[in-house]
Amino acid sequence: MKEYIRIFVTFFKIGCFTFGGGYAMILLMQREIERRGWVSDEEFLDYLSMAQASPGPMAVNTAILIGYRHKGVAGGVAGFLGSVLPSFIILLTIAIFFRSLYDYPETERVFAGMRPAVVALILYPVFSFSKNITPKEYPIVAAVAVAIYFGLSPVIFIAAAVLWGIVICRRNMKRKKETGR
Repeated sequence: MKEYIRIFVTFFKIGCFTFGGGYAMILLMQREIERRGWVSDEEFLDYLSMAQASPGPMAVNTAILIGYRHKGVAGGVAGFLGSVLPSFIILLTIAIFFRSLYDYPETERVFAGMRPAVVALILYPVFSFSKNITPKEYPIVAAVAVAIYFGLSPVIFIAAAVLWGIVICRRNMKRKKETGR
């Protein structure tokens, strides 16, 4: 039971102290998970990829996957609740009090001040994860970045990556059959 509470509290804390959605949570999530030794860097990237490709919020999906990996279904539920409850509580509180605070210029300044911090929280993991890109992958990353910059939907790249993964997997399975390994 203690471990489920630890999963819940970890993701609850992450949810309480990050603003800007899933991408802004990545850095804190990675640090907390690594500190606890729940998954390796490589596994974290794999779970992050699965969470992005799955329907729903990326941070919630990642919390579910990490919780499930660490303690099964109950761990996944603990990760889910821990990651969702802070947003729910914060939004409920804002909805109750925001109407009365909306007309104050200080409220607008607070939100304007958060924007640069959110951008930094989103960019840091991008640069951090880019260390794992091999020189062979540079042209692919550049092509994807340019295409997204010019407005191509990321869904196209996700679908292409899935198809490419299927092709590579089938090729590897075929090689294993031929070599007997």
